[in-house]
Amino acid sequence: MRTLTVSLPGRSYEILIGSGLLSQAAEHLHRVLPRAKKLFVVTDSNVAPIYLSALIPGLERAGFETACREIPAGEGSKSAAMLSALWEDMMDFGLTRTDAVVALGGGVVGDLAGFAAATILRGVDFIQIPTTLLSQVDSSVGGKVAIDLQHGKNLAGAFWQPKVVLMDPDTLDTLDDLIFADGMAEVIKYGCILDKAFFDFLALRPSRDEIMEEIEHVLYTCCDLKRMVVEEDERDTGRRMLLNFGHTVGHAFEKMGNYETWTHGQAVAAGMCVAAQLGLALGTGGTEDDLQALTKLLQAFDLPVHIPCSDTDWPVMAETIGLDKKGAGDSISLILLEEMGKAKAVKLKKTEVLSQLSALYGRI
Repeated sequence: MRTLTVSLPGRSYEILIGSGLLSQAAEHLHRVLPRAKKLFVVTDSNVAPIYLSALIPGLERAGFETACREIPAGEGSKSAAMLSALWEDMMDFGLTRTDAVVALGGGVVGDLAGFAAATILRGVDFIQIPTTLLSQVDSSVGGKVAIDLQHGKNLAGAFWQPKVVLMDPDTLDTLDDLIFADGMAEVIKYGCILDKAFFDFLALRPSRDEIMEEIEHVLYTCCDLKRMVVEEDERDTGRRMLLNFGHTVGHAFEKMGNYETWTHGQAVAAGMCVAAQLGLALGTGGTEDDLQALTKLLQAFDLPVHIPCSDTDWPVMAETIGLDKKGAGDSISLILLEEMGKAKAVKLKKTEVLSQLSALYGRI
């Protein structure tokens, strides 16, 4: 088992990475939740039939009283209606401020359950047990929790750090190739923005089987890179914004497809290519070779490197850019490559970003 510690002002928590951790969850939860009597577990309709039975009996044998809410799988569950339903279920269960919420699943489950934990009773402890590659390398670490609004993704949320993150790579064995590739977009992102040697490591292993042979190293490296950024900038006002490489346009792609056509990873993959192209067009850094290397690696995992933007899609693109959380007033901090392994935030007028995107898509 590998262990990382995220150290923040006045508190810290561990990220534990190791095969079999799911079945050992109770002993770790007892250690970090010494006062908890009740655990409210949130999972989804994909994860529950496979992994809930591996978690709940151990928790109950350890003396925890448990309740479970299974939500429908998919981005649609990250809604105000589902958040409200969780609050009511937690109150029906008799959750108190010394108890905790456990997220068992992917990013949707973690975001929703975490936001519920951050807000019920003005905040209760929260445990992350991510079961997808994307949630293991990205959303389970760093304390961002949120729901979606009609105007866009993750627009209502909070910063609520978990008490511990239990990461069992065995859960990745049951992912289909599409969902595994979804996570690889975020894995590749870390190499692009923070660690060229890691990007090169991935480029030499352009298949799921090769990545899985080194999965604990991959998970550890991604989480360690994110840990360093989060410790420096927990509230996402400075260096942490680098983690949004590919996400500004990626969120627009997701919304253009009503969160059904493109997965988060697919949208981010194409968004990273757009960001690399914008960097070249603006002269802010990166090279054509960097773009080609990124494109080749994304394509190795069947991730899209281009998503079309039709006339009917363009208003959605413009609105999403305008509402992006990295924006302030009429400007936005766009994350662009300086070189492979290094990125920077470039402050641009939103109108300039849209003008560059118009040129990229042949609209002007």
